[in-house]
Amino acid sequence: MESLRQGLFGHHPSDLRQFPAPPVARYISEDGDVFTLDRTQPKPLLKFENTGEVWVLQAQPAPRGDTIYKNELGEPVLRATRLGGLTLFSEHRPSGEAAALAGPGAPIHLTVLGPQALIEKLAQASFHVSHALHHTVAFDAEASPASSALIADAAMVTTLAMVRSADKPDAQGFLGKLRRVFLIEGRKSSAQFDQGTLKITVVPDEGIAGRPSSERIVQVTQSFRNN
Repeated sequence: MESLRQGLFGHHPSDLRQFPAPPVARYISEDGDVFTLDRTQPKPLLKFENTGEVWVLQAQPAPRGDTIYKNELGEPVLRATRLGGLTLFSEHRPSGEAAALAGPGAPIHLTVLGPQALIEKLAQASFHVSHALHHTVAFDAEASPASSALIADAAMVTTLAMVRSADKPDAQGFLGKLRRVFLIEGRKSSAQFDQGTLKITVVPDEGIAGRPSSERIVQVTQSFRNN
């Protein structure tokens, strides 16, 4: 990986920005973060290597012909120049770092799941969240063949959000009361908490964009007030 980074950034970084990237491409940042950007979808999708969550982005025009890609909360994730240069914004590099094209990538899509596979995914989610929070949290769902893959993905994203929130002081009131995660189909994706149940609503027709991100769910955990 170090030799790849050196090859991409070490000698002629400006030359790398003169070639248009393919619609689905892999990139590597200066800090070594490898990710795939899929611009073939109605909303661009981004996935970091060796992580489960797919981030749904919203493209917006920026000065000088650039494009800003923002996450569900309106936070900038990527900036693309009209010549093809890419800047990645992250928690450890909020001011941004250059990302170089590493080659074509595979399109990002959901994996079709049968009923038994979905049950297993929900059981895994329950196990990981219960372990992180030190009390039992059940995962239940009302799924159809059209929504099973998206509900499984939403369960995984919810798990990531709960694990990330486990050490956050602002989330402790929420986490202490959480006893159930209930995933259902609906007309608008959302995450709502009431009487110990976190209800996650997904919209199958919207694909991966039809479920809340882990950032949105973390926001719910931190905005909860124990009245």
